[in-house]
Amino acid sequence: MTDRRRLPMNARVAAAHLENAPEDLEKVTGTAARIGVPVADLLRAPDGARDRQLVYGEPVTVFEDRGGWSFLQAAKDGYAGYVPSASLTAPFEATHWVSAPATHAYSADDFKSPETHALSHGSRVQVLGGTGRFLQTNLGFIPACHLAPLGVHPGDPAAVADLFLGTPYLWGGNSRFGIDCSGLVQAALLACGTPCPGDSDMQEAELGEPAPPGDYQRGDLLFWKGHVALVRDAETLIHANAHDMAVAIEPIAAAIARIEAQGDGPVTAHKRLG
Repeated sequence: MTDRRRLPMNARVAAAHLENAPEDLEKVTGTAARIGVPVADLLRAPDGARDRQLVYGEPVTVFEDRGGWSFLQAAKDGYAGYVPSASLTAPFEATHWVSAPATHAYSADDFKSPETHALSHGSRVQVLGGTGRFLQTNLGFIPACHLAPLGVHPGDPAAVADLFLGTPYLWGGNSRFGIDCSGLVQAALLACGTPCPGDSDMQEAELGEPAPPGDYQRGDLLFWKGHVALVRDAETLIHANAHDMAVAIEPIAAAIARIEAQGDGPVTAHKRLG
């Protein structure tokens, strides 16, 4: 694999399993960790551009910790990059994920108690106890209705995408606090248990099969150069887009015409998931 986005190798170290890595690089097996902050930018280089984001509790493999930066690879999609080392925490046994658009962890099982953390959809936590309105977790008390056990998945990616309606557009974003087009599709598919890469070009190349032209069905994916949207029904789609600077619902025909008129070209693929 030569795509640097999913290549666990930098100028000093390479993952031990990589074949044909340069001989002068240190070969490392990596150590397990989890994201320990609500949202961490996954950067192309230390202090560099954001490629993607990781949310609390996501598992990662760390290959280098140097100068306050950790070079790592995300378990969810294989994306490699840098995060501040301080944003990581030791591995823990996650039992539940945040299935609501967002939630808070509270200091007690009382919604009037001080909140301790704000968490995005997709965050992973360890439930320690509780059977009432709140579950006690490693971060505090979280409303039980906002959590689902790991391995329990909704069946409708479009319904998951709807949870993000109004979320601000953020290039490279992967959370309820800010998200981009491919981040929205990835969040929707991963929530439903469907593996999904991080960027729209990867998604176009790797997801689904070509669908009949004009036959739009709920859950289909529409691709443009550098953009992706999720079909809600025969007439509408949902996407995170810079036109609205938010996640929005738009008529399919209007979106196709608008995107082409603004110079971003025609639809490049219409894919249907199995």
